[in-house]
Amino acid sequence: MPPFTFALLLLLLPDVAPGVLTFPEPGHGLLRQQNRDWVIPPIHCTENESGPFPKKLVQIKSNKDKETKVFYSITGPGADTYPVGVFTIERETGWLEVTRPLDREEMDKYYLYSHAVSANGQSVEDPMEIIITVTDQNDNRPVFTQQVFTGYIEENAKPGTSVMTVSATDADDAINVNNGIIGYSILSEEPQGTQRMFTIDPKKGVISVIGTGLDRETTPNYTLIIQAADQEGTGLTTTATAIVEVTDANDNAPFFDPTMYEGTVKENEAGALVTRLHVKDQDLQGSPAWQAVYHIKSGDPEGDFSITTDPKTNDGILRTAKVGPVPRNRPAAGHLPLVLPGSSLLPSQGLDYESKNQYSLVVTVENAVPFTVSLPLSTASVLVTVSDENEPPVFMPPLKKVEVREDLPEGHQVTSYTAQDPDRDLKQTITYRMGIDAAGWLDIDPVNGIITVAQPLDRESVHAINGTYEALVLAVDSASPPATGTGTLLLLLEDVNDNAPTPEPRSFAICRRQPEPQTLTIVDKDLPPNTYPFKADFKHGSNVNWTVRVTGQDTLELRPLKELEPGEQKVYLELWDAQGKSQVTPLSVQVCDCGVPPGNSPGEDTSKPANGSLTTHVLNTATGLPATGLAIHVAQLQEPGTRWTELAQR
Repeated sequence: MPPFTFALLLLLLPDVAPGVLTFPEPGHGLLRQQNRDWVIPPIHCTENESGPFPKKLVQIKSNKDKETKVFYSITGPGADTYPVGVFTIERETGWLEVTRPLDREEMDKYYLYSHAVSANGQSVEDPMEIIITVTDQNDNRPVFTQQVFTGYIEENAKPGTSVMTVSATDADDAINVNNGIIGYSILSEEPQGTQRMFTIDPKKGVISVIGTGLDRETTPNYTLIIQAADQEGTGLTTTATAIVEVTDANDNAPFFDPTMYEGTVKENEAGALVTRLHVKDQDLQGSPAWQAVYHIKSGDPEGDFSITTDPKTNDGILRTAKVGPVPRNRPAAGHLPLVLPGSSLLPSQGLDYESKNQYSLVVTVENAVPFTVSLPLSTASVLVTVSDENEPPVFMPPLKKVEVREDLPEGHQVTSYTAQDPDRDLKQTITYRMGIDAAGWLDIDPVNGIITVAQPLDRESVHAINGTYEALVLAVDSASPPATGTGTLLLLLEDVNDNAPTPEPRSFAICRRQPEPQTLTIVDKDLPPNTYPFKADFKHGSNVNWTVRVTGQDTLELRPLKELEPGEQKVYLELWDAQGKSQVTPLSVQVCDCGVPPGNSPGEDTSKPANGSLTTHVLNTATGLPATGLAIHVAQLQEPGTRWTELAQR
């Protein structure tokens, strides 16, 4: 059978008559799965056709219809699968028809297969693929991605600076036709000025600065009506709003208003408010470009003032320098001042009326961030007057050291310790008295401040620390109320040989049967050369049973010469220091009958104690020496019992 052809007439435009499409000869497979020798062009069908429907697109025909009756059908999405029935074919004539208007944005292409069968249902042709392309009409307006766009630009920005990018979308075709190609423009700009401030890239939608002189203080924001039109700006349109916020730049210097100030402050007040300085700034309130920073430019070489910024009002707060309060006549380290009613504590650094009673300050102001343009600094003048206040007398020096012998007689003058009144313009008298005199050793003349000995001085007293006695002297002025100044007097007591050496301990116990040498400590409260080397000897014949010798710088040894009788013995020991000062000290010695049970004679064997007896050596925990009384009581106990328990609980 000779090959058949299948003719196709395309509907390229609505006024073009439909044609005939014939099945290809065998070997020219048109299925997508096969390699094609030639390609049937797509059938174009314009979207949104007005009808009437069904509307013929193309007639499909097989040359085998001359031999047999041929029936036609189509399959694929839009025919027998979703969306079903968009396209149909007349079974006997092969006319392919569209049944309703198409929407390219819903589906832009349909892939169908045409089939030809004989009356008995046998295929007479291979299936042929038909591609129906829906051509676009400009039936969709552009849509902005948001109705209000907001961008920010710093004031004084240069032309060409980008602000923000706006965007819109269009469902129409932007590839084959320009129905979906959007062009942007600015319809209006508010507020209007002598020049336009912004422009927009018609293709990219980038809004940028075109004018000069953006000023937040004059115009803090702009409102732009922007348009998006398809067909590259000539088709369907839509609008949106673009708001441009002009952000602050530090292009305005703060300035004082007023520029002249006066203030009065009491002398010696630390951190006292002098005055508040006011500034204005046209930059954004609360921003770093608005926040004021103050500096004292001149008039305060010693740093007697400080100035800070009130974060709420932006005022400059001028105060006297804030330093911790300490007495003007500061005591030495380790010595505490006495604070009495009526006394005054003053700043270590502060305004002093007597030194300077008026200041002329020049203050400048800038911002927390640098200026973006060159701007002059505003200045203000502040006249500060210092008022006179009653100040306590000041001892000169505040701490006085005096070396004196500890054996000064009562009434002897120690020193003169006086104070000065710093208040030159106040005529006042000063009265002196002792403030702290723990031992009561001193007197002071209330008029001239001469200090004398009231009671004997003693370097070895508990009131003298390392030979130094500290007293506090008061000076009270005659103001109402009075002010009190304090001075510290340190007496450096020189040693006098007023203490003889003594032995320690002065009582001890020793065993009668086995007496051991006793080592005693020599105590002398004086200082060299009024101490060692020491000498020792016995008095009143107590050397009959003992020997004594100095064994070290401050130790001596007592050794019994023979076996002693039990009981208490008195030994009178005399010690001499290097200067010959001596003292006789009685020693109490308890001789214990150690290891000898009752009834045993001294000649009996006592190498082992009798049953129930107790041999002890009891030491004093404070001195490390024998505790005489306790040792005697324990040694006399025969066996555990009531007395033992009673003693153990002591």
